[in-house]
Amino acid sequence: MPGTRRRAVLKSTLAAGGALTIGGAPAAGTTPAVADGDRTDDVVVIGAGLAGLAAARRLADAGHAVRVVEARERAGGRVWTVPTRHGSTVDGGAQFVGPTQTRMYALAAEFGVPVLPTHRQGDSIFWYGGDPIRYAVDSPLPPGLGGAAVDRAIAEIDALARDFPVGEPWRHPLAAELDAISYARWIARRTSDAAARLVLGRVSGSAVVSAPPGEFSALYMMNYYAAAGDADHPGTYERLMATRGGAQESFLGGPGAAGIPLGMAAALGARIVYGAPVRHVSRHGRLLHIHSDRGTYRARRVIVALSPAISSRIGFSPALPHSRRQLAAGFRMGSIGKFVAVYDRPWWREQGLSGQLVGDGRPIDCVYESYHGDRYVLLGFVRPEDMRRLDRVSERQFVAECRQSFVSYFGARAARMADYGFVRWGKEEWSRGGPVAVSAPGILSRHGRALREPVGGVHWAGTETSDHWPGYMEGAVRSGERAAAEVLEEITR
Repeated sequence: MPGTRRRAVLKSTLAAGGALTIGGAPAAGTTPAVADGDRTDDVVVIGAGLAGLAAARRLADAGHAVRVVEARERAGGRVWTVPTRHGSTVDGGAQFVGPTQTRMYALAAEFGVPVLPTHRQGDSIFWYGGDPIRYAVDSPLPPGLGGAAVDRAIAEIDALARDFPVGEPWRHPLAAELDAISYARWIARRTSDAAARLVLGRVSGSAVVSAPPGEFSALYMMNYYAAAGDADHPGTYERLMATRGGAQESFLGGPGAAGIPLGMAAALGARIVYGAPVRHVSRHGRLLHIHSDRGTYRARRVIVALSPAISSRIGFSPALPHSRRQLAAGFRMGSIGKFVAVYDRPWWREQGLSGQLVGDGRPIDCVYESYHGDRYVLLGFVRPEDMRRLDRVSERQFVAECRQSFVSYFGARAARMADYGFVRWGKEEWSRGGPVAVSAPGILSRHGRALREPVGGVHWAGTETSDHWPGYMEGAVRSGERAAAEVLEEITR
């Protein structure tokens, strides 16, 4: 489908669900027919997030019969919008893009989703021990904070990344050593300075994957740094962490990031079955039977486009190999919440601030500015340890604590919001957290090969399985395209 037609399909899909105001998109409203008769698909894709949609459209473009089964009543997975108090919408999931994320830039152009620069004027704030430290917005960290220990650790990270087997961390010569310890332990072996540990652990670890650094392995985190690039540009600490030249350099405006999966889903049309959580996959001769709440589907191949932590909820007959089961059990979703405060004007800029903040504040410990037309927003990400507590409280208490974080950081003016919206991803049945699943120590070095290794016609996708940019939209798309290529190679043998 030509790009202009794809944009027209997206526009009509969005219009059918209502107007957009602040980077949002309405829910998909169509539910195609259930399992039908004797039909056998070439491929069934489980999951209509970016990974599943990328796989499905690659297979459909190659002329194969493909069906996507999705548990939710919408496409997009962890890329979605949430309603605000006053009836608008805001991005509740992923929305940033940066250098070397070529798939996402291409998809944004194809579906007419504008890429807008993140505001990069004024000072950012590093919140440390209750005090604000102002520093230049283009620096990923305040110069000198944590001293030489931070500089040495970052230099070590970048040196590892240059020759790292990206996407296959188990092949690294130090894999067993790095996977035997948590990222927190790796940091502790390099410094006892509290500021340095904060910078390397919370700011450079948990703020990125939304899990405490004691819960994932050093090998996992080193791969994450190394993967922040592409085949021609090795990943670096700065590209992962920075705004200018980094993963937060731009964001998706207009209909918001969700405009891309909605456009992809609209193009796939009736190939997608919504409201169809898959409970079991069984093999019968040369065919796989995919048992869902909407019926049973048959296919020659299956792509499971889910996080390893979520894929373990699906039963398989015959049972998956021990290594795959151990791998899935060793992954857990990050604990993330996002609070979006909407204002009529960017009053923080009048204070010489960029709207960006990181540090040890709580419950929100990371903030970015965004904008849409004449509305301006502060995006607050909740500290993972606090998020686990806040998943259990009332919405009123959640909003009150997040608002108080903004007041502490930016002053009383922050309380006077024109609107707000939020999402607690741990309470989403088919996400159970985000933005990415992390692996515990000892998992990747022993069972990492099972992350992508096909099993009896079952292939694996999802951002966690990507070579470059795991945990990002770019990684999701890359993983779906890779899984589709695997299937196409098998089908044509």
